[in-house]
Amino acid sequence: MTSPPDDLLSIGETSRRTGTAVSALRYYEDLGLIASVRTSGNHRLYARHMLRRISLISIAKTLGIPLKSVQDAFSTVPLDRAPTHKEWQVASRRWKRELEERRRGIERLENELTSCIGCGCLSLKACALLNPDDTLGTTGQGARRLSGIADADTPSP
Repeated sequence: MTSPPDDLLSIGETSRRTGTAVSALRYYEDLGLIASVRTSGNHRLYARHMLRRISLISIAKTLGIPLKSVQDAFSTVPLDRAPTHKEWQVASRRWKRELEERRRGIERLENELTSCIGCGCLSLKACALLNPDDTLGTTGQGARRLSGIADADTPSP
């Protein structure tokens, strides 16, 4: 027999079922990633359908995906009731596009690192990861070349 998705679980049971620390559950709730209801004694109870959200948060965290990305991905998934299959599909399609973009960025970095480290030249002129004369400094802060943010007109090294 399956339990209804709106069955309520204590914070301890939710922690045990998901492997997520109680403090993390409170933090995720503070961020609006998950929601609980309170008993008259102010104890948190989580709907069983929160287990899926918490599990996805844990997986994302393990993969180094920022909680802000998870928050954005879940923005259309209701907290106050069990999401429909369609609501999960919409959210997962949107998140999948973001994850694919992240994967492409990681692959670009991996390829650049492999060619840079693999060639052994240690040349400041030939390395595609370098930024001679700080030409990318005018396009903003942070890593620019591999993020795809640099303008197409930016001279390559």
